[in-house]
Amino acid sequence: MIELRPFSKLGGADHGWLKAKHHFSFASYYDPSNMGHGALRVWNDDEIAPNTGFPAHPHANMEIITYVREGAISHQDSLGNKGRTEAGDVQVMSAGSGIRHSEYNLEPTTTRIFQIWIEPTTDGGQPTWGAKPFPKADRSGKLVTLASGFEGDGDALPIRAQARVLGTTLRAGESAEYAADKSRHIYLVPAAGSIEVNGIRVNARDGAAIRDEATLKITALEDSELVLVDAA
Repeated sequence: MIELRPFSKLGGADHGWLKAKHHFSFASYYDPSNMGHGALRVWNDDEIAPNTGFPAHPHANMEIITYVREGAISHQDSLGNKGRTEAGDVQVMSAGSGIRHSEYNLEPTTTRIFQIWIEPTTDGGQPTWGAKPFPKADRSGKLVTLASGFEGDGDALPIRAQARVLGTTLRAGESAEYAADKSRHIYLVPAAGSIEVNGIRVNARDGAAIRDEATLKITALEDSELVLVDAA
């Protein structure tokens, strides 16, 4: 079962410096029938104006993955971590028992990100932060695990959830396949381009909520970049 969630129908907010679209209920956008997809709780599509951002604020008991689509995001937190994550790269924050952080676009152009929140397997624990470059060329034509809570995904950034975040770039006509457990919750969003997933067209920034599919065949209708979450 593949449920298409067109970008044009997503909830959202325009704060001037921040233009946000919400794939699931978030902040002032509330839909009791759309509170998440399994352990995937938030998928926000954010556009952040130059020299603006989110001032220091707290989080706890959430795995927060930031996928940078364009520009860069600069992070600072109460543990003393600082970092700048560029387009195509990923940062992960395990909020654990509690952490404060800020996220700013210090670039001269708009930064565009996907911010993905996944509920952890257990609450509490020491908060952590990490970032890693994933050059797009290394992802071409195959799904690469960017963040994972599974042993064996050693090259991925660790998260405290039974989940994976994967990404790929596909040239027009190229395909990639993903073996999906039918009991899992899959959510897929093209960052750019358009694709077909098991025959269903998904355009840029649309969401596809997937259940009860044993195999996903993803074919690029044009040059495309996409992110996929496989969650409990």
